[in-house]
Amino acid sequence: MSRAVRDAYRRGEDDETLNPLVLVDPSGRPAGRIGKGDAVIFYNIRGEREVELSRSLTEDGFREFPTAGPLGLHYATMIEYSRELKVDVAFPPEEELEGTLSEVLSRSGIRQVKITEAEKAFHVTYFLNGKREAPYPGEDRIVVPTRKDVKLFDEAPEMSVDEVAGAAIREIREGRHDFILANFANVDVVGHIENEAAVIRAVEAVDRALGRVVDEARRAGVPVLVTADHGTVERWLYPDGAVDTGHTASPVPFILAGTGEALGLRREGGLTDVAPTILELFGIAAPGRMEGKSLLESKPKAPCRRLVVLILDGWGYNPETRGNLIARASTPVMDGLLSSLPFSVLAASGEAVGLPAGTVGNSEAGHLHIGAGRRVFSDRLKIDRAIESGAFFSNGAFRRATAEAIRRGTALHLMGIVSFFSSHGMMNHLLALMDMAKQQGVPELYIHAMLGRRGEMPESGANYVKQIEDRCADLGLGRVVSVIGRYWSMDREENWDRIEKTYRMLVYGDGYAVKDRIQGTGFRVQGK
Repeated sequence: MSRAVRDAYRRGEDDETLNPLVLVDPSGRPAGRIGKGDAVIFYNIRGEREVELSRSLTEDGFREFPTAGPLGLHYATMIEYSRELKVDVAFPPEEELEGTLSEVLSRSGIRQVKITEAEKAFHVTYFLNGKREAPYPGEDRIVVPTRKDVKLFDEAPEMSVDEVAGAAIREIREGRHDFILANFANVDVVGHIENEAAVIRAVEAVDRALGRVVDEARRAGVPVLVTADHGTVERWLYPDGAVDTGHTASPVPFILAGTGEALGLRREGGLTDVAPTILELFGIAAPGRMEGKSLLESKPKAPCRRLVVLILDGWGYNPETRGNLIARASTPVMDGLLSSLPFSVLAASGEAVGLPAGTVGNSEAGHLHIGAGRRVFSDRLKIDRAIESGAFFSNGAFRRATAEAIRRGTALHLMGIVSFFSSHGMMNHLLALMDMAKQQGVPELYIHAMLGRRGEMPESGANYVKQIEDRCADLGLGRVVSVIGRYWSMDREENWDRIEKTYRMLVYGDGYAVKDRIQGTGFRVQGK
């Protein structure tokens, strides 16, 4: 399969949008399909891009596209993707966070609205609210539809930023809410696509939208706080000059404008300091659970009556210009704010946002820490520690999945992202599951790999698939039987045609047929 991925590259395909590759036996029948009664472990983390595929495989009454009907799978997930899914969860969530920014504002009678396009709705609602799905009393949400007339957003780098800015401007004018938070998604979303011209257009579109909202807020006498959740395109190149389309470990800017008084800011801080700063501007005491500290050097003379917060998703801070697409773009609004106002730079990666040391930031951790005001250890860190301690291999959900596969005489399928480091999962999680399957005596093990380009070197997917194949050979167990780009398998905008493509690969074996080159190995085959 690793050779087949390399062949796909030569056909002009890439990891992110790779069309499905399916292993077939000498007679051309697809091998290792997900069949009735099988056990499946979806080992991705984060969760918002994993719900749709999980629904199609587990819901008896699923109606979004035609399926094979109820499969009766024993289905386990690494973390909880949705409370509505009837699955076994290996690392269930802790209780939702209390004392978050949104909760404190609600208790204080501050009317709030969160504005975003659908692409980032989950982050601006669920994660910003401490992994709480329902809005708090007095909290409204405006979700602008994300365009669906383009395949990738380098075709339309402006996305729906004008509509998001327009909604924020209307809220400023109408005065219904005291706290207005808007997210501009472009830099992060387009920054994951290797198209430098499109990225620059995205940066410039966000800068224009920023200017529109800041100008309206100034006319209305409303202070504006500008920050970001993590970095992306301010470090566009690896040291060897190859393009890096992933997130970065850069800090992010924090700017406060229009307060009507000279409020100095600490030069450095972290995303956990954003919520305490907002509360101090409103004259509200931060709860004891918030470990962050206000970035204000002096207490405001009078509390704010209203406040606008703008999150420029993916806009990192990097004073160097080499490989910095934000520096390459025309950004007169941001340039003016940084040159005329005091600003802070906030740590937005690694341990500062509950991730392993030295790792890049992401939107989940960024929004979570902006709203929580304290460090929250990530699922990734908990899983890594469980692998190190050995607790991972005795995890109840995993043991039940392997036991059911053995008891039923069916296969165990491992399904998920294949990446050295993705916010949705890591190779070491998959390799640990493979080791566990061997330890538990699973007779049939099939691996369905999802590839992505975000933060990876070009054509790295084939290398990862080769590593998995080598581990299978070492263990004497397992086959990589499907490979597909994450574009088709990890959706969150109800693009059901993409999920159907992945479903048909997994269940029916639809895809580009790859003939098995290893002789003498048995695996289950399945036709339509």
